[in-house]
Amino acid sequence: MSTTARLAGKTALVTGGSRGIGRAISRRLAQDGALVAVHYGHDASAAERTVKEIEADGGRAVAVHAELGVPGDADTLWSAFDRVLSDRGLDGGLDILVNNAGITVPRRIADVTEADYDRVFAINTKAPFFIVQRGLDRLRDGGRIINISSVATRVAFPAIVSYTMTKAALDYLTLALAQELGPRGITVNAVAPGYTETEINPTLAVPEIRRRYSEASAFSRLGQPVDIADVVSFVASDDARWVTGQWIDASGGAHLGV
Repeated sequence: MSTTARLAGKTALVTGGSRGIGRAISRRLAQDGALVAVHYGHDASAAERTVKEIEADGGRAVAVHAELGVPGDADTLWSAFDRVLSDRGLDGGLDILVNNAGITVPRRIADVTEADYDRVFAINTKAPFFIVQRGLDRLRDGGRIINISSVATRVAFPAIVSYTMTKAALDYLTLALAQELGPRGITVNAVAPGYTETEINPTLAVPEIRRRYSEASAFSRLGQPVDIADVVSFVASDDARWVTGQWIDASGGAHLGV
């Protein structure tokens, strides 16, 4: 892994940064020179593994633990972030926030319970909202907020309706924050993956589903986590200083046709 160093001197926090797309984002931002705080909710071993991979490649990373979707989660996250950075002699300032952590509810509307609905909104929408709110005094001028959305917000996908609603809300938060934080030189964008191959997507083990998802892309393949991470890397960099309030399709052209 070569280092571009275009994010040298920057500090990034990636929620859900230990597995899947989040892991790829953490590794790419570290490759670009950032110190990456790899957040995890439950799987400490995955977070430590990601940190060790980054360090083995010559990057810098720390693991930060906080369960999301519970009362006080944002405050818990920032307290953990401050503590970990303080241990390294750093001031707790932040340059890049990637709101990546999320869960899905693979059920149609008739089968979604109130508990399902409350939990998916608590993790996917409420947590990012208050993480941003509580983190604004840490986010340096000229910083970046990147919300991981979903291509599902631009197509009808009834099988994951409650999940998609959470991402649509995140898309609006992106717009509102871009307008509000523009005077500080902070850009806010949403990156929207499509069908992506990760170890936490069990449906891809079904050959017919895998084929159908692959054929949905203009390139006739599944996305890889690094495909998304590379887009996030661009948005996090100074090259994207004139891009804000945007919903960036990173789906490989999924569902462009009928």
